Amino acid sequence: MARDPSTLTGDLARALGDPARVSANATVLEQHAGDFSYHPRRPPDAVVFAESRRDVEVVLRFASERGIPVTPFGAGTSLEGHVIPVRGGIVLDLSRMNRILEVRPADFLARVEPGVTRLQLNRRLEREGLFFSVDPGADASLGGMAATNASGTNTVRYGAMRDNVLGLEVVLADGRVVRTGSLAVKSSAGYNLTALFVGSEGTLGVITEVAVRVRPLPEAVLAARAAFPTLDAAAAVAVGLIASGVPVARVELVDPLTIRAVNRFKGTAYPEAPTLFLEFHGSEAAVAAEAEYAERLAREEGASEFHRETDPKAREKLWEARHHAALAVGATDPRKRQMVTDVCVPISLLPEALRAGREAMAREGVEGAIMGHVGDGNYHAVFMVDPEDPADVARARRVNDAIVDFALAHGGTCTGEHGVGLGKRAYLAREHGDLLELMAAVKRAFDPRGILNPGKVLSEAGEDPLGRPAPLGPTGREP
Repeated sequence: MARDPSTLTGDLARALGDPARVSANATVLEQHAGDFSYHPRRPPDAVVFAESRRDVEVVLRFASERGIPVTPFGAGTSLEGHVIPVRGGIVLDLSRMNRILEVRPADFLARVEPGVTRLQLNRRLEREGLFFSVDPGADASLGGMAATNASGTNTVRYGAMRDNVLGLEVVLADGRVVRTGSLAVKSSAGYNLTALFVGSEGTLGVITEVAVRVRPLPEAVLAARAAFPTLDAAAAVAVGLIASGVPVARVELVDPLTIRAVNRFKGTAYPEAPTLFLEFHGSEAAVAAEAEYAERLAREEGASEFHRETDPKAREKLWEARHHAALAVGATDPRKRQMVTDVCVPISLLPEALRAGREAMAREGVEGAIMGHVGDGNYHAVFMVDPEDPADVARARRVNDAIVDFALAHGGTCTGEHGVGLGKRAYLAREHGDLLELMAAVKRAFDPRGILNPGKVLSEAGEDPLGRPAPLGPTGREP
């Protein structure tokens, strides 16, 4: 049913008791129409800037009573269309809920509101000699990271969000508030609803508080960069490090195209060759020994250089090359948008998976960058596409299909960390089969009216049985 934006914003303002928290300004709507992905942007009818849990409760009760879609929004850094309000309605912006509620050094935990960002939390934790380990690269919000089960560069040693969230406060579709988990490090009490909400992408409830594990800052940190003659050689070293049991904290791979883009974007002069970025945490003696072993492996695979850094500023500069890799690739053609896909395979199959990805690009004549958190078998392919050119998008999608096909055929997953959103729904049925019926039953139990982030993760009535999105109108709103 069509909605009158002026009536909607007026009603919301009265419900919240503060007109300043509601906007239908065209610029604000456009700012909340999409994320970092290539998926078509769709403006909402209204944006609400929540400042408290009460605001979230009010909005969800309001929307539930009227059947209005609600799309939670954090930092907007997602890569599979998670925050695109494809059915219009209300975007619930949680960025103003950015208080760090509690840091408990003795218990190695912190409690935060969903709008707190990764860097914000780590600046606070540093005063206590602690850090939060999940690092997806972007300065994402903790609520969004929990909603997508984000991971990133430190996952190989410290785990993804699901491994680091102790408990949640969540507002359900009808405005009820629930708390999951506890502040204890483990529990055997009942179903693990914390893990259910982590990775649910805002389709089961809106996260309003997150309790996370934090860790002591390591005594010593050593970063290294190694350049190789081939992608296979770099991948072999990554696999060898993991197989040897070395507790490496980060193992990141980037291909020559990515290094070339980074050099142009950052003004660096790294060798334009397949490159591993490594990091080791521990005592000074331990990290030195681990780096020495890694260099031996690298030299055996023909590494042309193995550069080490222990100075904090030098390490930060080295890691900027990896963290800014996607931005650097995006800057190679500002006229286009990025299609970024990720898959995860058993670690021993990583070299073969990378070859399959490269072969798919060659077959379709698509130039793409490969990078990834290869210490856990997770890699990304990035293509620049023109969303207005169907043939260009189709070629990139065929490469995406081939990359996912290989992963699923070899016991992997269609997404290791980006999540399903809009972009991976067509693969979810192939990966999970009959489990989709159980997932749909869970969705109905938590959100019987289907108002929470509709169009994401699972297919809906009238859509393709494989979950491919139904065609949308020009604004993405309901007819």
